[in-house]
Amino acid sequence: MDKSSSIGAIKGIGAKTEQLFHNLGVYTVGDILLHYPKDYDRLPPITPLPELPMLLGLGNSRNAQPEDTSPGICEEGRQPEVIAAVAARVDKAPFVRAGRNMQVTSLTLKAQNVTLDLVWFRMPYLRNTLKAGAWFVFSGKLAAKGQAFHMEQPQIYTPEKYEAMQNCLWPCYPLTAGLKKNKLAQTIRQALEGLDLSADYLSEEIRARHQLAEYNYAIENIHFPESAEALEQARKRLIFDEFFKFILSAGMQKEQMEEVVNAFSFLPLAGTSANTGDCKEEVGAARPSALWADRVMDRLPYRLTGAQERTLSEIRGDLRGKKIMQRLVQGDVGSGKTIIAFLAMLDAAQSGYQSALMAPTEVLAMQHYQNFTELCDNYGLPVPVILLTGSLTAKEKRRAYERMQLYPNAMVVGTHALIQERALYDNLALVVTDEQHRFGVKQRESLFLKGSQPHVLVMSATPIPRTLAIILYGDLDISVIDEVPARRLPVKSCVVGKKARNASYDFLRKEIADGHQAYVICPLVEESEGLEAENVTEYAEKLKEQMPAGILVECLHGKMKSGRKNLIMEQFARNEIQVLVSTTVVEVGVNVPNATVMMIEDAQRFGLAQLHQLRGRVGRGDAQSYCIMVNTTDSEKAKKRLEILNKSNDGFFIAGEDLKLRGPGDFFGIRQSGLLEFRLGDIYQNADLLKQASEEANLLLEEDRKLELAEHGRIREEISYYLDRQAEIVNL
Repeated sequence: MDKSSSIGAIKGIGAKTEQLFHNLGVYTVGDILLHYPKDYDRLPPITPLPELPMLLGLGNSRNAQPEDTSPGICEEGRQPEVIAAVAARVDKAPFVRAGRNMQVTSLTLKAQNVTLDLVWFRMPYLRNTLKAGAWFVFSGKLAAKGQAFHMEQPQIYTPEKYEAMQNCLWPCYPLTAGLKKNKLAQTIRQALEGLDLSADYLSEEIRARHQLAEYNYAIENIHFPESAEALEQARKRLIFDEFFKFILSAGMQKEQMEEVVNAFSFLPLAGTSANTGDCKEEVGAARPSALWADRVMDRLPYRLTGAQERTLSEIRGDLRGKKIMQRLVQGDVGSGKTIIAFLAMLDAAQSGYQSALMAPTEVLAMQHYQNFTELCDNYGLPVPVILLTGSLTAKEKRRAYERMQLYPNAMVVGTHALIQERALYDNLALVVTDEQHRFGVKQRESLFLKGSQPHVLVMSATPIPRTLAIILYGDLDISVIDEVPARRLPVKSCVVGKKARNASYDFLRKEIADGHQAYVICPLVEESEGLEAENVTEYAEKLKEQMPAGILVECLHGKMKSGRKNLIMEQFARNEIQVLVSTTVVEVGVNVPNATVMMIEDAQRFGLAQLHQLRGRVGRGDAQSYCIMVNTTDSEKAKKRLEILNKSNDGFFIAGEDLKLRGPGDFFGIRQSGLLEFRLGDIYQNADLLKQASEEANLLLEEDRKLELAEHGRIREEISYYLDRQAEIVNL
């Protein structure tokens, strides 16, 4: 068994269980090792039985209601629940009774007028385990129930065993329906035991320079840490690995791309007559009417900003240069990257070539398709626009494939469906990927290989400080659109506490009464044990009760099927839905000009750059827009961070401030969710490790660009596995 072996190669995993692992994105033995815990639990401290009322915030009265049982909307009369460990003496043996299809074992404990009822199902043998007169620790979900407290299916420990286990860290894994946490942990243990992890691909010199743990130690302790210190060392090593492999593979790809000659002949720009490789436009110069893109720019209802014109000039120069383009366009939300991509694709179309734009979500792909179609119709451009996404019917896909073969100058817009095997291009010269951080190196390469080595343009609205962008996008030339069109009104922002929530709802109702719409963002999809963050499904139901009749509230999240997500977004765009309660699935590119309010619950749980992108979903129309960030903690650090968003609408300034504030920090601090899809690493929180990994990768590439030396054999094998796995994931 090796890392490439199917997950089914592990003993005890049959076809049904294997499919459950596939639902988690785990296909191989190597994948299961990378299925890291999302958090770690410690056993709760032992609480004596008489102190249970205080543990639940009920004071000395078992019938008292807590002041606030959650950070959001509370149901009247809702009883609190906590995970607790209760130490008590058993006075009388448990009682076992026959229930429907099972035996129920119950035990009642009493001390100083406090009663705790314990219940177990299908465990009659406990009658012999829980002997009268003995002390035990019972751990589980504790709730107030009537005049007593209640704990269902609690774990049972002797006081000595519980005390010995209290310092342990217990992994909490992302799960899927039907797969139990014990089965997942058991599978990971079997994988660790079955693989030879003794040979580290990083040299002893590199590990010593950066004080990195050996890989076998790191991978074992990320899953089953011996201590908090061991976990710290494990995370440091594995985060370094993520950055190192990413930068090294990107650097190797850059060398390959730099050798590719531009085989496409684009129509010349003003003042040029051929592909000279030195044909940059003079920004602001008068444009002839021969090129469609120039004619469109002259007829747009607005003028491009200086930054947009400069970026377009750089792109057009690349398209007509000696080597193929590999360029990143980095621009803040609302800076106008999409029109630049359209104009570049228009140059390709007029020159007789196809172009493709790959978006990270179907909602965004559909939006680009509609915008491009409208632009072509409005300006009388003879350019077919083709949509290709995974949710199209088989008939619709066949029609799209036929049109791709029929029109050699088409603009093709879609999602990952663009890189599937059946998607064949006739004359592909330009590839655009929107939100580059959502696509890996291998995914970009897959689209690149669809044509005869086409030009590649990647766009990102993720504000990354330039020092980090140069590291992360070292294989690309970088253009920055650092101006926002003057016609846009800045979004007014405020940070409020929980007590201002009702006032926020009043404001939502007022904006909707004026004909506008609102987003409400929650960090979770469903209620998560141990987390108090607002969740989308519950919040949407409770918010409906707060809104008057006639205001439609709907929820949207990433676990929904594509068709359902698309329908909801279309209804929201048509103002058939007035309030959209969502996860950060709306973060990327969705454009609803009529939405004027962005309310973000548990704002302290998000990174500043991500909050800024969410704020960028409003302020896209003519009306004044607002962003309300609800801070549900009393943390001074959280208040200081969020206050930065009140002071500035400049995403690059905000990203820089975020970088200054964060540093090594808390392991489970706020992540920039989705950024480059690193599993553990966060480019802000782990910026120092990112720089160290970059230095090592660049040193290695300077010494041995293709990793051909014998001493780099293990690194070559590791990078090869890394890239092959990325390619397989793309195909899946």
